[in-house]
Amino acid sequence: MFTITDAALEQIRQTIEQSGGQGLALRIAAKSNEDGSIEYGMGFDEASDADTRVSHGDVEIVMDPPSSELLEEATMDFVELEPGQMRFIFLNPLDPHYVPPKKDKKKP
Repeated sequence: MFTITDAALEQIRQTIEQSGGQGLALRIAAKSNEDGSIEYGMGFDEASDADTRVSHGDVEIVMDPPSSELLEEATMDFVELEPGQMRFIFLNPLDPHYVPPKKDKKKP
């Protein structure tokens, strides 16, 4: 099942408020490239009857059926990749180039 982190949800809410996207869903698209990797895109859109819908409180995510299949095990997050550089990322085990994040090891 597609999941989304609290950090990503908060950023989506802020973007909706800043862009005037109230009443629209966030459409997430995914397509498979020739090498098997997955490319992602997103933007605000109206949902269609064929879409898969995932609601997180006041945020609705929609995906067309092919994207839904590619995203079914993915997690969307909003992270700082480098100092001051925040981005949405997709952690997707269906992507052959996926590397699971390393767990922080706490010192005893």
